[in-house]
Amino acid sequence: MSKAYRLTPEAQAGVEEICAFVAEDSIDAALRVLEEFERAFDQLAATPGLGHKREDLTRRPVRFWGVFSYLVVYDPEGTPLTVIAVLHGARDIKRLLKNPET
Repeated sequence: MSKAYRLTPEAQAGVEEICAFVAEDSIDAALRVLEEFERAFDQLAATPGLGHKREDLTRRPVRFWGVFSYLVVYDPEGTPLTVIAVLHGARDIKRLLKNPET
């Protein structure tokens, strides 16, 4: 069975970087973070209207969903749902979303 969501290469890299960073302190914590991301992706795919728009950050038709201190940026219109980026909430989200690859 195929997943109801897909991650862009940038989103996949974001998840991997976050998990690697957390794993430096605790493998168990990194696995919990990965589980929470996967749970969030499944939940967003099942109910794509979740989250919120941030027109102050981007005019793109994306939504934002929080997982711990991270933001999942996704396109609720895609089939399957497309996770565009997974970023730490303290990063310069506006600047990162201006990047056409993100």
